[in-house]
Amino acid sequence: MPLLEISVVPVGTNSPSFSSYVADAVRLIEQKGLAYQITPTATVIEGDLNQLMEVAREIHENAINNGSNRVITNMSIDHRTDKNIDLHQQVNVVQQSLQ
Repeated sequence: MPLLEISVVPVGTNSPSFSSYVADAVRLIEQKGLAYQITPTATVIEGDLNQLMEVAREIHENAINNGSNRVITNMSIDHRTDKNIDLHQQVNVVQQSLQ
């Protein structure tokens, strides 16, 4: 299943913090029933490609509609076709390699 890493940076707000934008994004992801993992600099979401693109658009538009003068959205999609992957499996593989 594809993984989407997304980071949204609101510009032109009254605060240097954007944790409320991350919380709004997580609420949208949860409403869709998608698995996700928050990291310090981005959020990784698991789903089919159409779901991922839809939620990415909604996250971006939500940031625009909630007081940002400008929004910079960075996305990366990991879509492996030779075998199934999921976000927890990807982390476990690395952790096992460290042992």
